[in-house]
Amino acid sequence: MRGSVLFYNSANYGIPLNQLAFAGNPVTLAVQVVIMMVQSLLPNTYGIYSVNAHKNDIRAIWRVIVSQPIIYVIPLAFALRGFSVPLPGFIETPVGYLADAFIGTALITLGVQLGSMKGMAGRIRTADLLLSVSARLVAGPALAALTVWALGIDGIIAQALIVSSAVPTSLSSVLLAVEFDNEPEFASQAVLASTVLSIFTVTLVIAMLQI
Repeated sequence: MRGSVLFYNSANYGIPLNQLAFAGNPVTLAVQVVIMMVQSLLPNTYGIYSVNAHKNDIRAIWRVIVSQPIIYVIPLAFALRGFSVPLPGFIETPVGYLADAFIGTALITLGVQLGSMKGMAGRIRTADLLLSVSARLVAGPALAALTVWALGIDGIIAQALIVSSAVPTSLSSVLLAVEFDNEPEFASQAVLASTVLSIFTVTLVIAMLQI
């Protein structure tokens, strides 16, 4: 349940949505990229701890966390960017091609991921699923709106933060549930249900922001 609410699809869903909702605005895209990096760190740190918290061997859990490459790659990328260290040409060119193709690849990947989850569906726990989807798709953007208001953030950055919080549950919650055998069926149902229902809720959030 925690994973289905806290970890959301800020990459495969969030970046294409940001590009569509804000017409490719570089400021809002930068906001979304930072959120995507945070959402990459959380499942690989707190997420691993969360799905294993019922176990007694805390040292084993920490060994798994420190073995995740992403927790080292993202700080390294920030350092390279902060100190203006250029990438070698033979690396920068293919990375540029990958960046240009990211949106289309992300949407195709999202479809493949959702299609591969059909075999995981078991008994549907309607009440739990409704709570998860409501917290992710309704409470998420509502809390984001309250937070940006409390912090005095306004304009297009506030809109980007609210839209980014309205996206459905990330597949990383399923991967963690499967990897550590902690409610994989519920995790897959939460991803699928929130992704389908987000068609309506995300549209409503964007419409309300326009008003």
